[in-house]
Amino acid sequence: MKYHFIAIGGIGMSGLAKYLLENGCEVTGSDISDSKYLEKLKKLGAKVYIGHNEDNLPDDCVVVASTAIKEDNPEIQKAKKLGLKIYHRSDVLAELSSQGKFFIGFSGTHGKTTTSGLCAYVLEKANLKPSYVVGGIIPELGTNAQSQDGKFFCAELDESDGTIVKYSPDVVVVNNLEADHLDFYKDGLNSILETFEKFLSSSKPKIIANNDDKGVQRLLEKIPAITYGLNNADYTAQNIKYGEDFTTFDIYFKGEFLTDMKIILKGVHNVYNSLAVFAALHNSNVDIDLIKPHFATFEGMGRRFQKAAEFDGITVYDDYAHHPTEIKATLSASKSFKDKNIVAVFQPHRFTRLSSLWDEFLNAFDGVDRVVVTDVYAASEKPIEGINSQNFVEDLNKIRPAEYISGDIETVAEKLRPTLKSGDIVIGLGAGTITNLAKELMEKTWTLQS
Repeated sequence: MKYHFIAIGGIGMSGLAKYLLENGCEVTGSDISDSKYLEKLKKLGAKVYIGHNEDNLPDDCVVVASTAIKEDNPEIQKAKKLGLKIYHRSDVLAELSSQGKFFIGFSGTHGKTTTSGLCAYVLEKANLKPSYVVGGIIPELGTNAQSQDGKFFCAELDESDGTIVKYSPDVVVVNNLEADHLDFYKDGLNSILETFEKFLSSSKPKIIANNDDKGVQRLLEKIPAITYGLNNADYTAQNIKYGEDFTTFDIYFKGEFLTDMKIILKGVHNVYNSLAVFAALHNSNVDIDLIKPHFATFEGMGRRFQKAAEFDGITVYDDYAHHPTEIKATLSASKSFKDKNIVAVFQPHRFTRLSSLWDEFLNAFDGVDRVVVTDVYAASEKPIEGINSQNFVEDLNKIRPAEYISGDIETVAEKLRPTLKSGDIVIGLGAGTITNLAKELMEKTWTLQS
C-alpha cells in the first residue's frame, strides 16, 4: 500500500506513518514546517514535502488526514478530483489495531498519553515486544510508535472528534470524563458520555474504569466495568507514601493484597495512571512479576512534566496541560519541590476552550508563587470577542496575582528571563508553542551572559 499523510509531522500522524513504514508500506507526506519527527520518518524512507501543494500528492495512494485538515487544502482537493480514498487518521489506527493482536486501548479526557505510554514501556522492558501507537514520545524508548511481533498492541484512543467509536479494543481503560473539546461536544459532558456509551456498547471490551471520577461514575450507571480507585473499587491503591524520589503504594484487588508498587512519577494523578495500567495488564493475563519492576523506571512521557532545561540554578519543565484539571494535576505534583519558587507560564489553547472553561481556568493555579499568561494559541480557530489573555488576567488578578506577557514565545522569554533567579522552578503549560519556552529562555541566558 502507498499512503500520503497531510500534516505528517503531528505526533499522532507521525506515529501512524512510522508504523506503516515498519510494515513495508510506501509513505509520503507534507507539513508546513520541518521537525525532528519528520527527520526520523525520512530516515525510515518516507518522502516528505514542506508546504501543502497538490503536486505533493501521488496519483495512486490512500490519503490520510485528521479533523484539523480543512476542505480547501490543495492536497485534499486534488485527492477528490482523482477519486482517491481519503481516510481519517482514526481509520488507519482502527485498521492497524484489528490485525490479530490483543488490543489494549487507553481513553478518557486526561491521562491517555501517559497511561498508553507507560503500558507500552513496561511491556517493552519486560521483553514482550509490544506494538504501539501513542500520543507522545516515550523518552526512554525514543519513539511514539513501534511495530513488533509480540502479542500486544496498545494505543491512545482520542475522543476529541468522536472517532473513538471506530475502535474495538479487547481491554480499554477509561481514565476520567470531563467537559472538553466543546467545539465538537456542544452539550459538554452529556455529549461525551453519549459517545462513550456508543463506543463501549458496540465494541464490548473488558472495561477498566476510574471509580473516583464523577464523570466516569455517571457512565458506570449504564455500563458495567471493572473499577480502580483509591477507596471503593475493585483495584485500590492504599498506604500511599510520597517521597522526594519515589512514590510507593500497595495494590489491593477486591480487598485482598495483590502487590506493592513503586513509581518515580510525581502526583496523585500518576498513582491513578499507574494503577490503571496495572489493572489493564492484570486483566490481559500478563505476569505481575514480569512487569512490576519496570513501573519504577518509567520517567514519564515527553511534554508531561518533562525537565526541559537547567541553567543558573533555574529549572524549566515543559507540560502539555491545557485543561484546568490537567493544570491542577501538574501543579500539585510541583509541591514536591521544597522551598522553591514556582513560576507557572500558561499559554491558553483555543479560544473555545478558554471561553467554555473560563472559571475553571481561573481556579487552576493554586500552590504556585507566580502566574504568567501568554497570548492564546489559536490552533486555527478564529478569535472570540472578549475572550483573550488580557481579560483573563484581569479576572485572575481578583483571585491571585498574575501577569500578562504578550507576543510570541521568544518575546515572552525575553521579558521573563531577567525576572528569574536561582532556585526558581518554571513550568510551561499548554499544547502550543509554549513547548519552546525552555529553549528560548536558554538563548536569552546566553545573550545576558555574553
